[in-house]
Amino acid sequence: MTDDALTQDLQACAELVFRGDPDRFQAVMAAKPAARDRLFPLYAFNLEVARAPWVTEEPMIAEMRLQWWRDALEEIGKGAAMRRHEVTSPLAACLGPRDVELLDDLVAARRWDIYKDPFEDAAHFAQYIDRTSGHLTVVASRLLGDADEAVVRDFAYAVGIANWLNAIPELVARKRVPLVDGRPEAVGFLAEGALARLRSARSARAKISKAAGQALLVGWQAETLLSQVAKDPERVIDGALGMSEFSRKAGLMWLAMTGRW
Repeated sequence: MTDDALTQDLQACAELVFRGDPDRFQAVMAAKPAARDRLFPLYAFNLEVARAPWVTEEPMIAEMRLQWWRDALEEIGKGAAMRRHEVTSPLAACLGPRDVELLDDLVAARRWDIYKDPFEDAAHFAQYIDRTSGHLTVVASRLLGDADEAVVRDFAYAVGIANWLNAIPELVARKRVPLVDGRPEAVGFLAEGALARLRSARSARAKISKAAGQALLVGWQAETLLSQVAKDPERVIDGALGMSEFSRKAGLMWLAMTGRW
């Protein structure tokens, strides 16, 4: 692939994230330019995979869409000739074998989104969050620098729960059963547990290199959202979670300047 073609693909990945995941786009733009060239292809991939189950009402078609990405990852892992796609080429330039393995499992986890079956139990739900938010954040941090995986996974769990709780009104509207226990006290307890893991990750910040820490800027809203739920779980079903635009921008700017994700 020529340099011009790679540049065009990177721009296309950035545009995909800008349109489909604006919060993550802002977090990437707060990172250094070299980090953006690795994060945008990864997050464009994640966006394509995450929306694959939702673009059709036909489970078989959704399964095929997810399998397409698993096949693409297999080609990347083998170093084989790859199918042409604006995401696959820049992604292949970044990933190692372990990254491919984790992303393949992430795609497999997204099969839950296709169907309307509830999670089997709390462990199944936690595993889903770890295989999606956890795997993604581990790969993102690995692409940028040294990071303790256990610390990253604690952080990613908190971010994943915050994002999941924020998405519940939409999931319910789409006839999904997003929580094992939807009682307000159980939802509040879930948020408190996520906050505890966020604090645990931050207490071990020294185990994350400054370069890898740029991948954790995506969680800049997590503490606020989780605290809102812990205080008033009813805000989840009411769709009343969130920060003011000023608070969002100021919070992200502060984290980017200090590196204290």
